[in-house]
Amino acid sequence: MAEERKLRMGLAGGGPGAFIGPVHRIAAELDGRIEMVAGAFSSSPEKSRAAGVSFRIDPARAYATFDEMVGLEKRRDDGIDFVVIATPNSLHLPMAKAALEAGIPVVSDKPATATYEEVLELEKAVAKAGIPYALTHTYAGYALVRDARALCAGGELGEIRKVAVEYLQGWLSQPLEKTGQKQAGWRVDPALNGPGGCIGDIGTHAFHLVEYTTGLRVTAIHGTLRSVVEGRRVDDDCTALLKLNNGAAGVLMCSQIATGEGNGLRVRIYGEKASLQWAQEDPNRLHLRHGDGREEIRHAAGPYLSADARAVTRLPGGHPEGYLEAFAVLYREFSDAFEAWRADKPNPLPPTLPGIEAGVRGMRFIERTIESNKSGKWVEF
Repeated sequence: MAEERKLRMGLAGGGPGAFIGPVHRIAAELDGRIEMVAGAFSSSPEKSRAAGVSFRIDPARAYATFDEMVGLEKRRDDGIDFVVIATPNSLHLPMAKAALEAGIPVVSDKPATATYEEVLELEKAVAKAGIPYALTHTYAGYALVRDARALCAGGELGEIRKVAVEYLQGWLSQPLEKTGQKQAGWRVDPALNGPGGCIGDIGTHAFHLVEYTTGLRVTAIHGTLRSVVEGRRVDDDCTALLKLNNGAAGVLMCSQIATGEGNGLRVRIYGEKASLQWAQEDPNRLHLRHGDGREEIRHAAGPYLSADARAVTRLPGGHPEGYLEAFAVLYREFSDAFEAWRADKPNPLPPTLPGIEAGVRGMRFIERTIESNKSGKWVEF
């Protein structure tokens, strides 16, 4: 960039009672390249102003609406460089389009939109704008997920034969939405969340992890969705079989009614020569098992890790890195992409940073799983 300064970030969402908004702010600022200077933190102007106070930003830049933020920040000499969308899914498309049309790059929570039709519209808007758009599939930022990806790409496992991924949570085992809990409330409301409940909230992470680590593509799916908690209008439990484009088989299981589970994301990949396993709740170890009986535990920050893994490692071995650091990796790569875009370099997003393609694939996963559940049959992806 012509001037050396931090990138200025505006945040949509993240007001009182939010979980992921403050996480975005912490992660974005972790490497010292970004500062949050503005936001439309809530649909309530009063709550947005209160959030601005808590975030210690200029009160004049805690806006009543997203459109007000985009319009006024665009006219400032020190206006925001990019916007982060951390709202219920129903707002992702209109907010992203408004920012893109104003020439403001976007970082969005997943899933990219509320419906598959919307993400196709967003894909066109991203292509037309020609500016950076990134999607926060956080787990792509872990060093050992990058190492798993490199091992698969390098042929260390041989031909991949089977993939098993699970993402199990228990926090919605009871009708928490009936207690007024904000995070539960919008996630089980199809008007705000879209038609996919559990599969949209955490299933898209599991699906993305399969394609991200293996480098393969899902070609067909046979899914079963359930709404276990009485009265719930979206799924809270999913089991799906997958077919991959090299002939491999996959199993995907996600649930938010798995009583006692915290954030149980785990992927296992089985090849003809070796297999690997990674779990989000033990993120600093990657288990590699060879066909000759040898077992290897690859530790975060190990000198033997792939270049991609070492590039996103901040601390020496024995000093655990976790969720916030992984999230910050995506923001660091987005900062690089932003600077490349400002320098007129083509295709500024690196392949390791999820973008609109991942957004389309994730929404296709939701749409196809719902269709399979309705028909009781395999559906082409």
